[in-house]
Parts: sequence; structure tokens; C-alpha cells
Amino acid sequence: MVPFVERNYNVVELGPRGTGKSHLFQQVSPYAHLVSGGKSSVARMFVNNTSGQRGLVCQYDVVCFDEVSGISFDSNDGVNIMKGYMESGEFSRGKESIRAEGGIVLVGNFDVDVQHQQRVGHLFGPLPPEMRGDTAFMDRIHAYIPGWDIPKISKAELTNHFGLVSDFLSECWNQVRRQSRQSILTGRVHLGGALSGRDTTAIQKTVSGLIKLMSPNPETPVSNELLEWAVRLALECRRRVKEQQKRIVPAEFRNTQFSYSIGDEGVEKFVATPELYSEDSVGSDPLPPGQVWVMSPGGGDEGCGLYRVDVTEGPGSGVKILNQPTPAPFKESVRCAEQNLFVRAQSLVGDRDPRQHEFCIQLRAFDAAKSGNSVGIGILLALCSSLLQKSLKGGTIVAGGLNLGGSIESIYNPISVVEVAVEKGAANILMPISSRRQLNDLPDDLAAKITIHYYLDAKDALLKALAA
Repeated sequence: MVPFVERNYNVVELGPRGTGKSHLFQQVSPYAHLVSGGKSSVARMFVNNTSGQRGLVCQYDVVCFDEVSGISFDSNDGVNIMKGYMESGEFSRGKESIRAEGGIVLVGNFDVDVQHQQRVGHLFGPLPPEMRGDTAFMDRIHAYIPGWDIPKISKAELTNHFGLVSDFLSECWNQVRRQSRQSILTGRVHLGGALSGRDTTAIQKTVSGLIKLMSPNPETPVSNELLEWAVRLALECRRRVKEQQKRIVPAEFRNTQFSYSIGDEGVEKFVATPELYSEDSVGSDPLPPGQVWVMSPGGGDEGCGLYRVDVTEGPGSGVKILNQPTPAPFKESVRCAEQNLFVRAQSLVGDRDPRQHEFCIQLRAFDAAKSGNSVGIGILLALCSSLLQKSLKGGTIVAGGLNLGGSIESIYNPISVVEVAVEKGAANILMPISSRRQLNDLPDDLAAKITIHYYLDAKDALLKALAA
């Protein structure tokens, strides 16, 4: 609904049939126009040079192309004119430059599985040939709505509550288009360095539209919770666009790690698109502070295993393990990490006193291995990350055990550890320096897929793991 309340807002929604994509733009508001079949002409869309009559983008708030795969114009420059209009809200025909406020919406059916489409191409695949490979056209799209996550319309989706008559609702939408709420981000939200100018514009427009829908009165204060919800949704929908550009031109769009923070002292948080990653693989985005991917070398009858350590901190003292019953090897790793944090707090976390904080630790296993054996360094880094409120580098796995005296335990099977890390999609792995000689025998195909960072002690590991 954001295109109805935000001027010159461009969006794509692809998904299964029956979710109401076309209905919204055909039946709800007289200020929207649905171009059935996707076929149009430059004269009808923009301006008729013969009669001077303004086109659809000048007459309507929203112009929606149904069945996006069939979009075509009667002239070769139709897509280029639309691309220029989507960027600036202006187009030139003859000597005159014409400004309009109509947004462009592209809807269509997604006939294949999302995961399959990502393996064989990208999520703009259903677009016509002149658009699906054009990253400049994609950059004009402010948001990509995942239509596959929207349920099909059924009786179960209908409400028993009161509603607004569509004519009244559409007039309300039309009225709020005249105001902008983009200034709400100023001083309250700080966007990360990975966002370009067009990314920032897209986020501002999406947030402005969402806030208008949720809090139409500009005099009503907007809470941090509502603002953060809007920012996260805007970042996710824009990042979905960037990820498809990255698949087409990896060198130009390699940094897609979108992040934000609320307030001057806020923690930087990263936003990903859910369809990018599977639950048991290591993504390229940094985890929230206090969360660390760790690799256990196993032991006995247990092989290597991937775990995620989740640490939360609050007022109080001590360390609490949430896993019950607690595996004995993991309990020992926690004890060693806790002792090293208390003894070496000054060098690890500066003037923060860990004894004034209570830590809750949870271990999540992603393989057959469940014991959490020899993961002390990873737990220590998770404790430090939680206390410092800083994330570790994205795509990083930490390997290595720790004893009470602070010495790093050697890994008896470092090649197997790295092999599993590669299988799980890690881009980096932290290994004890004692593993260096054995890893010289790492096969070339594995060595080319992952970067190994060697560390001397716990402080060295922390410095190399922390995100810049």
C-alpha cells in the first residue's frame, strides 16, 4: 500500500497466484490504474506528442503493470523513458520536460521455487528480457516485496471487525501523499556504510510510506519500536533488490550488508533477506552482538560440528547456561571462558567490569555433534562481543579450545575442521597458530574457498574477529 501514500514510489511484487496482487490496484482505489497484460505505449504512459494529452503517470497516483513478464512498449525507447522517469519523476518528450507523481508497480506470478530460482538465476527472472538483466533499471526499484510469503486469499483471512469504505480509504491515501515523513529518520536512525545514495533514498521513501500508513497524523509521536520496524522492513525489501544486482554484477554490488542503528549510542544491527540463507549454514552477514559461530573438533566417537553460541548480558553477576542438561564438555568450555574473561578483562574489554554483569549462554547445535567440546575461544569471544556490544565479522567461524590458565588448546584434526567450515558456507575461520603446519596440507580447492586467520592468544583472536 506504500505506493498509494508515497509519491513516485516504485515497487516489484512477484509471487504465486491468488494473493490479491492485481486486485489491490484494480478495485480498491480510483487513483490507481492497472495495465492488463503489461502492454502499453509511450503516448499512453507518458504524453501524446500529437495532442499533448498527459499519460497515465500524470493522471494516476499509481500505475500497475499486471503480468510483468509481458511488459512491452510500442517503441524501443519506452523502457529507457520509464527508467529515467522512475529515477527523477520527470520525462522529456520533444522540447518540454514534464513532471509527474505516479508510482510504478510491477506485479507478476512466480512459477518456480524461490530457492531453485536463486540457484539458476536471480529473482528478477520473470521480468521481460530488456529489464531482467539491466541493473540500472533495478536500481530505480525502491522495494521488492516477497509475494511468496503472502498467504493466498481465503475465508480464513477475512476479518469480522469494522472496515473503511474503499472510496473513503483511497481519499485518505491521496491526502497523505501531499506530506513527507522522511525527516523522521534524521537524528534517530543511522544507516550503515554499505548503502549507496539510491539505497538511502529508497529506505527513506519506504519508511515514510509505512509511517504514514501506521501513524497518519504527523503530530503524533512515532515510537522507536514502530520506527525500527519500518526501517528493518525497508532495508530488507531494498536489500532484496541489491542481492539480485549482486548476482548479475558481483564486482559492482559486492557489499550488500545493510545495517542501521537507533540513536547516537545505538548498536549496529544488520538486516538480511530470509530467502538467502538456510538455517544450518553460515551467512555472510554479521550476527548480532553476543552471537558467534563456533566449530568443535569433536572427540571420541563424535565428529566435527557447527554450533552457534548465543550470549545475552544484563545487570547482575555470574554466568548461567540455558542448555539443560548441560553437556559436560560444553560446561567445561564455559568455565574456562568465564575465568579468562574475569582475569584478562582489562586487555579484552577495557574498563568494562564483567563481574557487574550476568551472562546467559545458550549452545545451538547444527550437526550430529552435540557435546560442544573444545569451544572455549568461541565462548570467550561471544562474552566479549556481548559486553562490548560489537558484532564479529560476517561469515566467520571460530575454532579452538581454552584452558583455565589462558593457553590455547591444539586442534588434532584442523583439516577436517576447515572442510566442515567450507561445507557450511563460511568465508573466514579463526584457527590457533599451532594448526598452521598441518593446514599446509589443505587441498587447493578448499584453500581457495576460505580465508584462514591464525591467532596467538585470546586477545589476538578477538581483534581479528571483531567487525570493523
